[in-house]
Amino acid sequence: MSATRTQPLGPVIVDIAGHTLTPEELTRLLHPQVGGIILFSRNYESPEQLTRLTREIHALRQPPLLITVDHEGGRVQRFREGFTALPAMRELGVIWETDHAQAKALAQQTGYVLAAELRACGVDLSYTPVLDVDFGNSSVIGNRAFHHNPAAITELALGLIHGLRDGGMSSVGKHFPGHGHVRADSHLEMPIDSRPLSEIENSDLLPFRRLIDNGLGAIMPAHVVYPEVDDKPAGFSKRWLGEILRGQLGFEGMIFSDDLSMEGARSAGDVIARAHAAFTAGCDMVLVCNDPVAAERLLAGLDYRMPATSLTRIARIHGRGGAESLKKLQHDAHYVAAVAAVRQIGARDGELPLTR
Repeated sequence: MSATRTQPLGPVIVDIAGHTLTPEELTRLLHPQVGGIILFSRNYESPEQLTRLTREIHALRQPPLLITVDHEGGRVQRFREGFTALPAMRELGVIWETDHAQAKALAQQTGYVLAAELRACGVDLSYTPVLDVDFGNSSVIGNRAFHHNPAAITELALGLIHGLRDGGMSSVGKHFPGHGHVRADSHLEMPIDSRPLSEIENSDLLPFRRLIDNGLGAIMPAHVVYPEVDDKPAGFSKRWLGEILRGQLGFEGMIFSDDLSMEGARSAGDVIARAHAAFTAGCDMVLVCNDPVAAERLLAGLDYRMPATSLTRIARIHGRGGAESLKKLQHDAHYVAAVAAVRQIGARDGELPLTR
């Protein structure tokens, strides 16, 4: 491999096809508009293979690319064999019904196991927690949500975030301002949430508001239109991201777009137009997943330089510390106890057929 290249990180997060980097993917990851990578189940074979892959990716550039994954637990757990089976967050909500203190303690242990295992394999960030309120409408959210009560969601997510932090990882609250009220799946169509802002403020926004005040590192907006607030999806909306999230809620962390390849993003135009719409609204970084042609088109046509504030936010959200390997982590008493607790929470459910 050639020497590490020193260059500022770009605003685009891309993916790769398999367990190792191809020559074309190496070139793509060195593109000045690339700032990170998102991994999927197809990129995982074993903890040892994952660690080799992340080391190679981190060695490409200085500062290193941000390595991310959707690894929530339950239906959305990208790495299985060799990792602890994490429960769907709903399982913590079930425990909350009878024992608030135990549920919050287990949420913290779950967050710690999640982060410690990923950090031991070189992954910087997982896009978690889901802060959506479960209104019983959305199958794509479903038991990924902690609860139907915003107060319960807040407390359980706060426990999870403390655990993530203990494991050396920041947090990403999603899907702002709330995806739980709509039936449509934004991977496949454009959901419309016709509630007034006041109703959203009194339910869906409550967990975001509280967690912003308690160290939430990043936020991912929903590809959902809330026509009573703005005619654009939240991830392309200056009203939602600039006025409400940055202004009224005072959020100063990272804003990641949701996947620009999703159907809910197509209203903004082609992939270059979508990226510009996201940046104009206030996103720091954009994701392009499972569409290498679109990723190449975006990198070739995007003319955008990350502002200093975004570069500072990326630096803050990188992973910290962590064991050198999962094998070494398994000799840590804190980790062993946390794994034992997590394994008692509930059975993991089946894989969710998502593109992300």
